[in-house]
Amino acid sequence: MPTEADPVGAVVAVCEALKRNVEQARETLSKLYPLKHQTSSARKYTPVRCMTVFLRDGFIDRYSGKRLVFPGTLRVLSILLPEEFPYHPNWRVEVTHPAFWELFPTIDHVVPVSRGGLDEQSNWATTSQLMNAAKANWSLDQLGWRLLEPAPSDAWDGLTKWCLEFVRSREDLMRNDYVRKWVRAAEACLATAQT
Repeated sequence: MPTEADPVGAVVAVCEALKRNVEQARETLSKLYPLKHQTSSARKYTPVRCMTVFLRDGFIDRYSGKRLVFPGTLRVLSILLPEEFPYHPNWRVEVTHPAFWELFPTIDHVVPVSRGGLDEQSNWATTSQLMNAAKANWSLDQLGWRLLEPAPSDAWDGLTKWCLEFVRSREDLMRNDYVRKWVRAAEACLATAQT
């Protein structure tokens, strides 16, 4: 007998039940491969909350193991090298440097909220914008992915300290709202980590 773990078998059983009648197909589908309605809400994380997770995970993509780069650093590069390292506020692929997709860290819900996962730090993992978009609302099992261990916190900081030092030498960069919010978040998290 097929189960939800065997989606093809469930669809086969539903097709067989349809030969008899629609009601039996409905019951079979509900039993073997039900649609689970979940409500979702928009989640906005502050830069401080994000930095806490990025630092906890050692600025690595917890799905691929690749190193990621502090958002402030990427934005500084796009400000100072606008032709070579362009950024678009809506992330338009055709005008945004691929580094923003490949190296920009984001928070992902390991178990998607739409599938019953909790919106709390124990269910959050650092991943790239690209991997986050690819994962969407799928489970790790469905994708054949696994969650990697965080990197040691002293192994890689995503060029965070470089950015903080560089911005101190270029105060004009702090006039950029985006850079300023990430620099302040990094300073707050690093100060907390030292106490």
